[in-house]
Amino acid sequence: MPYKLPIGPYHPALEEPYKLLLTCRGEVIEDVQVEVGFVMRSIELLAQRRNYIQDLVLVEHVCGICSNVHAMTFAMAAEKIAGIELPPRALYIRTIVAELERLHSHLLWAGIGAEDIGYRSMFMEIYYLRERVMDILEAISGNRVNYGMIALGGVTRDLTDPESILTAVREVRKGVEKVVIPIFTQDATVKARTQGIGVLSTEDAVAYGAVGPLARASNVPDDIRESDPYGAYPELGFKPVVLPGCDVQARVVVRALEMLEAVRLIEEALRLIPAGPIRIADPLPVIPAGEATARAEAQRGEVFYYVASDGSDTPVRVKIRTPSFVNIPAVQAITRGQFLADLPLIQASIDPCISCTDR
Repeated sequence: MPYKLPIGPYHPALEEPYKLLLTCRGEVIEDVQVEVGFVMRSIELLAQRRNYIQDLVLVEHVCGICSNVHAMTFAMAAEKIAGIELPPRALYIRTIVAELERLHSHLLWAGIGAEDIGYRSMFMEIYYLRERVMDILEAISGNRVNYGMIALGGVTRDLTDPESILTAVREVRKGVEKVVIPIFTQDATVKARTQGIGVLSTEDAVAYGAVGPLARASNVPDDIRESDPYGAYPELGFKPVVLPGCDVQARVVVRALEMLEAVRLIEEALRLIPAGPIRIADPLPVIPAGEATARAEAQRGEVFYYVASDGSDTPVRVKIRTPSFVNIPAVQAITRGQFLADLPLIQASIDPCISCTDR
């Protein structure tokens, strides 16, 4: 006889509050229902009651791990309405910070994955690399989490010590090449826990509208940095990472290879970054009446912003769609037929962000 097993909304296997209602037969999961919305914060409504400068700070708090990309995408939409053209140096700085944030996020996820597998020593190795990235973000912006780097029409801070950035990201690359990739792809225990586990077929990935590393690990070549490039990506020769494995190991390897690509992008951006101003001359540009959308490739996939303006200093409508909002439903396809004991690692492989989803 099948039985139902609730997990959450608060549970050691879940990083944030959401609920999984499993239907199991023995140790095998037959179906799962997902419930979110336990910590709804109404950020979209609040954004329609504050001015654009205040909103840059507000949307950074949609998610603590991908704060910069939210502020950047909101600014891109507002700048599109106003017809603001950013100085080239500002575009490069935005891209560098975005890729540093991607490194931070992917390393955090890899550490959690190692912990779920039971590799405490690997967890510590990975988090040491993450600390190096957070140190350089703090050196650039003064903050380890919400960086405050985005201004309407540019960025708030220049890069004053590019050599320290290069040193840190090269150390991360060495660690990923020598520790993360070999262990996740060659260690017998890790392979047993990840290969063929939590399969999301290409067809299911398309049907569920999966984005980001989750989709690219299922052979869906979807990356906004390539399909709708922004920032300095068109000048950096960006190459998306796509694998056909469709399982937990493929999601691990996609993120690991994306870390290597992020390091390459940062190195290339620092080599090509032009001189000049880092923002437009007007620190408080007027956003005229109009509407616009903007998309960016956040760490978990496409983040989408819609902004409508009536010409005042407060937007009349802000709509945010985060990658986890479209990725979390894929839990249904990934977990069917899987062992209950593999659920923590499977759901972690999606890298769900409930903070983003309950925005």
